[in-house]
Amino acid sequence: MSAVIRGTGSSLPESKLTNSDLERIVNTNDEWIVVRTGIRERRVLDPGEATSDLAARAGRHALDMAGLDPDELDLIVVATTSPDMHTPSTANLVQRKLGVRRPIPSFDMNAACSGFLYALEVTRSLLASGRYPRALLIGAEAITRFVDYQDRQVCILFGDAAGALVLEEEQGAGDILATTLKADPGFCDLITIPGGAAARPASPYMLTQREQYLRMDGRQIFKLAVQSLEQVIHDTLKKVGWSIDDVDHFVLHQANRRILKAVSERLEIPDEKLPSNLARTGNTASASIPLLLDECQRAARFQSGDRILAAAFGAGLTWAGCALSWSLDLPRLA
Repeated sequence: MSAVIRGTGSSLPESKLTNSDLERIVNTNDEWIVVRTGIRERRVLDPGEATSDLAARAGRHALDMAGLDPDELDLIVVATTSPDMHTPSTANLVQRKLGVRRPIPSFDMNAACSGFLYALEVTRSLLASGRYPRALLIGAEAITRFVDYQDRQVCILFGDAAGALVLEEEQGAGDILATTLKADPGFCDLITIPGGAAARPASPYMLTQREQYLRMDGRQIFKLAVQSLEQVIHDTLKKVGWSIDDVDHFVLHQANRRILKAVSERLEIPDEKLPSNLARTGNTASASIPLLLDECQRAARFQSGDRILAAAFGAGLTWAGCALSWSLDLPRLA
């Protein structure tokens, strides 16, 4: 058994946070942000909404494209670093919000910005077992809820979003040809949200130290991100016997324009093979790749038979790659 993609979906919050808006919040300016990141605006979850709301909307769009009812699902997996709460899982809440009446399994995965590709491999393996014929896989983040708007190095980077795939088991090669998953715990301290969990439970002291917010060493991460993306792309290409020229689209984690530029220059990837939504979405963590996949599918940028190489890196340090043979027809939805 193997997995094929039957539908894609995505969801962005209505509210935008532009670089001009940030100028009124923190000591920064539009030119500084654009030069260093390539980001001009990002979406921010509205008050009263949570990660599961974005995830459920993206899931509905993917199900609509696949022509499926939620009760036809056998599995729901959500990749996120910003769940609604510690427990229950965001996937459980998505299952309820989609109105799934059958008691199917649902669970979350966290591998930071690489989480969607990690979850894709786990979901593919579960489908291959033959026990779960149809799955909804979602990458969803409300990462701005964990951003410190007193830290100008971090708050400019992140946005909220969700992206989803409907996957179905099928005989034959399938759409997911090869995956590569890596992690190096030697760099665990480079990207953290130190407070609010078991190691540093919520307390007045934790809050005064602002440990509930994301912290990162941007300079060190830049070097490692470029190296890890280049490595995982080469490793994944080797598994399927492709060259750089054989790939039609490189769907890379949308973290920073300078990282994307450095990787494309090292690998000599032409701009037309490197879709990007970074300027208007920012870094959406584990939602980044499925969001971009859905946007490209609905814009008819992908054609059936296209070869796609997806790759990401994130906290942990984690990194991942996936080679896809795209078989989804042109979108049936506007």
